[in-house]
Amino acid sequence: MRTFDLSPLFRSTVGFDHLNRVFDSATRVDPAALSYPPYNIEKLGEERYRITMAVAGFGENDLEVTAKGNTLLIAGKARKEDPQAQYLHHGIAGRSFERRFELADHIRVDQASLVNGMLSVDLVREIPEAMKPRTIKIGKPAEPQLIETQAA
Repeated sequence: MRTFDLSPLFRSTVGFDHLNRVFDSATRVDPAALSYPPYNIEKLGEERYRITMAVAGFGENDLEVTAKGNTLLIAGKARKEDPQAQYLHHGIAGRSFERRFELADHIRVDQASLVNGMLSVDLVREIPEAMKPRTIKIGKPAEPQLIETQAA
């Protein structure tokens, strides 16, 4: 496995420790954790996105969707299985999971819904007015004002 040492970069930068955490988490990823539960990320429009996750066997009370800062956390708690059940084939996974998504700046979680075992989380990019580009009208310079003072 390859490791990255970013410490030389941090000698001359301030506020980029988030980048270091992203690299650390990327190098400590369990390949089995990446495959469950499966999900899609769709772009619905210029400023709208949707994460769709297959969570068969989970109900609304078993799932938790939390947005904190620039992180979206989707977690599912496994239900206790019926000890009386006898399976001939048990292919539906019902294990607990926790999936984190790093969101870009100004992305807001709009809503979440669960339909037919598919959890959909809608995201919207909302750029504040102060950060949107604006056109500045070019005009004539203001006339200098003469300030008169009284001699003492």
